[in-house]
Amino acid sequence: MIEIRQAAQRGRGEHGWLSSRHTFSFANYHDPKQMGFSDLLVINDDRVAPGRGFGTHPHRDMEIFSYVLEGALEHKDSMGTGSAILPGDVQLMSAGTGVTHSEFNHSARELVHFLQIWIVPSQKGAQPRYQQRHVTDAEKRGRLQLVLSPDGAEESLQIRQDARVYAGCFDGDERAHFALGPDRYAYLHVARGSVTLNGVVLNEGDGARIRAEQALDFTDGRNAEVLLFDLRNNEMSDFWS
Repeated sequence: MIEIRQAAQRGRGEHGWLSSRHTFSFANYHDPKQMGFSDLLVINDDRVAPGRGFGTHPHRDMEIFSYVLEGALEHKDSMGTGSAILPGDVQLMSAGTGVTHSEFNHSARELVHFLQIWIVPSQKGAQPRYQQRHVTDAEKRGRLQLVLSPDGAEESLQIRQDARVYAGCFDGDERAHFALGPDRYAYLHVARGSVTLNGVVLNEGDGARIRAEQALDFTDGRNAEVLLFDLRNNEMSDFWS
């Protein structure tokens, strides 16, 4: 079963310097039917004005994943990490026992467009850590490249959850087949362009909850860039219970 959530159905946050779209409930946007999916809790699609950003603020017990689509995102945190995150970079901050960080548009002239994603970890109170790597366009072209995994396979960043995240780019005749494991869920987010998933067309900003599907086929991409989440089969994470 594939349940589509269209881009226009997402929550909106307009703050002048920040334009945000919320796939799931976040901040002032609350929808009891959109409280995350399995261990996937947040997908925020953010555009930040030049020279602006999120001041220093705390997190704990959350896996926070940033994926830049345009521009450059400047990151600083209480672990001593400072970096500029560019298109193609994959960044994962494991908040663990607690960390503070800030995120700013690195440019004084151009906006930054990025996705910030939260995944609930499998354990509380772990040691905070920071990871970042660059994934080339060639690695994602016409295929699904593993970027996050619990075991760090294929040089992916290591996440503290039974979850795997793949990034892929599809255009024209490029296609990919993904075998979803038995008793697994998946979530697809279309970051840009459009793509056909199992015969269903999805456009930029659209998402899809996927249950009881054995195979996922990606075809007919039009400058598409997607993130695919391979998740545990549970409607609501038991982390907070």
